[in-house]
Amino acid sequence: MPDSIPAIVDKDLFEEVQLKIKKNSRAPARHKAEDDYLLTTKLFCGMCGAMMFGECGTGRNKVVHHYYKCATAKRFKTCKKKTVRKEWLEDLVIAETMKLIQDDAVIDAIVAEVMELQDQENTTLPLLEKQMREVENGIENMLNAIQAGVLTNSTKSRLEKLEVQQKELEVRIAEEKIARPRLSENQVRFWLTRFRKIDPNVKSHRETLINTFVNAVYLYDEKVLITFNYKDGTKTITFDEIAAKDAPEGNGSDLGCFAPPKNLNV
Repeated sequence: MPDSIPAIVDKDLFEEVQLKIKKNSRAPARHKAEDDYLLTTKLFCGMCGAMMFGECGTGRNKVVHHYYKCATAKRFKTCKKKTVRKEWLEDLVIAETMKLIQDDAVIDAIVAEVMELQDQENTTLPLLEKQMREVENGIENMLNAIQAGVLTNSTKSRLEKLEVQQKELEVRIAEEKIARPRLSENQVRFWLTRFRKIDPNVKSHRETLINTFVNAVYLYDEKVLITFNYKDGTKTITFDEIAAKDAPEGNGSDLGCFAPPKNLNV
């Protein structure tokens, strides 16, 4: 008895909704917009300091465009920062990052910082290695004394204790190295220089480059400031420099593409 209980929703409306649900279930899922915005959490407005997030919109010609927009400008309308094309900005950051890792001096600086950081993070291993050196020196002194004819119960007992300490330290040092493996300079350098060979047009490679080397990007209306993950790793690029590089013959560049299209969707 399908009609014995009054319908909460009109039957025609119910069937219409069911058709839409069925249609949507067959339609391919939309890709998540945030997955495509590589600078998310790293991009900040140079004018107010707020984080910039990705949004997309459809222009008059029905083409979908992707942008980064200041959160303050979006929510409170109190910041005058213009939007900027996603592809243009990400390409710029990727290009500067690739340029950075081609510089041998930069690689040397990063290697030095990694080695220093490893020493700071692991204070136990250097202490154990120092104790090992002291024990080895003590054993050597005892052996020299024995060779010189100084062989007593105390020297023999002292030597045995030092040898026990040496074995214990060997085990503790091995355990510490396994728990916290220390990379050599050559290993760090090899790992860093491998980035020179990656394809910056592959999305996964672009994500790896940004996540590894880029600390933050500050976007102004006239320049971009990129801070990289190493000491003194700051690069400022003015839009005039980019325009001159992109348009040597006086042709236009992508710098004018700041105005958002209609029908913006977060």
